[in-house]
Amino acid sequence: MTEAIFHVDASLREFDAEVVAVDAGASTVVLDRTAFYPGGGGQPCDHGELQWPGNAAEVVEVRRAGTQVRHRLEGELPPVGAAVIGRLEWRRRHALMRTHTALHILCGVIWRDYGAQVTGGNMQPLAGRLDFEFEGLSAELAGEIEKRINVEVAAGREVRVQILPRAEAEEIPDLIRTKINLLPTGLTEIRTVEIVGLDLQADGGTHVSNTREVGPIRIAGYKSKGRLNKRLMIELEP
Repeated sequence: MTEAIFHVDASLREFDAEVVAVDAGASTVVLDRTAFYPGGGGQPCDHGELQWPGNAAEVVEVRRAGTQVRHRLEGELPPVGAAVIGRLEWRRRHALMRTHTALHILCGVIWRDYGAQVTGGNMQPLAGRLDFEFEGLSAELAGEIEKRINVEVAAGREVRVQILPRAEAEEIPDLIRTKINLLPTGLTEIRTVEIVGLDLQADGGTHVSNTREVGPIRIAGYKSKGRLNKRLMIELEP
């Protein structure tokens, strides 16, 4: 089992770990602990570097495999038992953290003010989209929503992460903001992300610690995907 440092400390840029498994055919290694986010919930995986005595390799892909996190490397692979230092490509990670929190701000405002659920989403560094079951959403209303979400950015709301027993988490009203509950039935603990005073939902991704860190959010596009399903695209400043 790989300890998921990214779930409890998204600000960590460098960490120590030990190689516990190597798959030379797939160019992957498994570590006992990692700060590399393996992707999920629309957030892409992290990139970076692993360094060990006398060598280093680029981390080009990170994926979950059951309870393990597999890191695909370009270059030589470290042996099992090697002590390694992992370094995240921080500019990319931080951009994804800002983007993910921006999408939660958007989701929180639309849920609070219009009661609309999310039906899909995706992101890349500094850009993302959310789809909503929101019949009344229009290009004109998108301009008003942009104003409202930037009020929340400027409010400097704290972003808190907790890991709760499933039974306790399931007592929180409206914890699941997606139209379909995507939480695996086997989970015994639920990780929550709260933008204090605005939004609280189950989430596994990485986030900044305060909404001011997101910076200005621009609604970059609106698209109607049908009578009910509407899409908003956002962009952030570099």
